[in-house]
Amino acid sequence: MNEDQLKRRPSKLSDVLASVLERAGLTERLAQARVIPEWASLVGSAIAEVTEPVSLQRDGTLVVAVRTNGWMTELSMMERELLRSLNADTSRPPIVRLRLVLQR
Repeated sequence: MNEDQLKRRPSKLSDVLASVLERAGLTERLAQARVIPEWASLVGSAIAEVTEPVSLQRDGTLVVAVRTNGWMTELSMMERELLRSLNADTSRPPIVRLRLVLQR
């Protein structure tokens, strides 16, 4: 070890992790994925009770499991409105589409 390495202070873990995510190109994807834990507050309790966000695809499609065919029909007609709510926070990349699947 040289003298400069010995004098350098340890980096914060959060700084190291942020740097690794940035280099891997994952920072924006993680920001976009915040819609999953925020789902209930973004879509409302009635919709949250019958749905569950399952995954976020690379192309910005959010896969959402829905309890019944009736709700799938209703939500497909509300897709524009739901996307508007999900994308209200413009600091993250937008969700471009919802893919509704029947919950198993």
